[in-house]
Amino acid sequence: MSATLTDGGPVAETSADAPDDTNAAASGAAVLTPHVPLTKAVLLFNPASGSVGPNVEAEARAIFDAYGLAAELQALSGDFDATLDAAFAAEPDVIFVLAGDGTARSVASRAGPDGPLVAPLPGGTMNMLPKALYGTTDWQAALRSALEAGEARFVAGGRVGAEPPFYCAAILGSPALWAPAREAVRSGRLGLAWAHARRALKRAFSGRIRFSLDGSRPRRAEALVLISPMISRAMDEPVGLEAAAMDPGHAADAFRLAAHALFDDWRHDPAVTARPAKRAVVSARSRIPAVIDGEPVMLDREEAISFVPRAFRALAPRPPQTPPPVGEGVL
Repeated sequence: MSATLTDGGPVAETSADAPDDTNAAASGAAVLTPHVPLTKAVLLFNPASGSVGPNVEAEARAIFDAYGLAAELQALSGDFDATLDAAFAAEPDVIFVLAGDGTARSVASRAGPDGPLVAPLPGGTMNMLPKALYGTTDWQAALRSALEAGEARFVAGGRVGAEPPFYCAAILGSPALWAPAREAVRSGRLGLAWAHARRALKRAFSGRIRFSLDGSRPRRAEALVLISPMISRAMDEPVGLEAAAMDPGHAADAFRLAAHALFDDWRHDPAVTARPAKRAVVSARSRIPAVIDGEPVMLDREEAISFVPRAFRALAPRPPQTPPPVGEGVL
């Protein structure tokens, strides 16, 4: 079988030389995806992650064996860079990553659009990219889904200055300081959450940013959030980043926006406006606090953000097709 690499849309396939898996499927045997050849895999896993579990090696090995795929399992417990070097040196067809969003970002950044396929399984706290790709927070189900129906899909992202690409979201400005508070709430550490929240409130309005989207007239805002097409709920096609400006007018707006940042979807807040963009320039009087794919970082006083339409290739099932409106179809 031959398959065309997609950006999440329909795949043109021919099956004249495809093996007949009808008997195997009828007998209940696990059958590898017909959309891309897989002969060798590497699974990188973080044994310290609460989402992984103590029996990860045995469970993963059983799944790979069921599909007849040779897989090398490597724990991310020692020298991180050396472990990644070894994984890529093995020249696998696909690297599965069972860890947090930051680890998945590192592996995908190294792979790029020309490296091996990457399959980020849900092994962290937020699991934004794995949920977008596989629609589940169960890593075993995500692994089976990738093995059974995965195809090579380009994943779009963005790049902030010299930072590695991001594939979920980048928050630039003082609301980025709410990220530690939100994570503390998620883990039930309310005292720590309150401490982070007080620090974030003290920083609010202390350093508003200026931003320009695609060369437009500069505007001021409390923060700018840039969201990849894979994660965005406002974009149907990977034509740019969803750029959302947070602009609370006074303290009451700031408290309301902070509450949304902690417990709700901040897009619902009236102080947020959004539009697609391929390039942004952000500046401030001092260094800019940011959270990039869940990782806090301090940026320079001016940074350029660009859209990366083909950041890396994921092994994931194609998304469900949206049926055409009544009266329209494929000729």
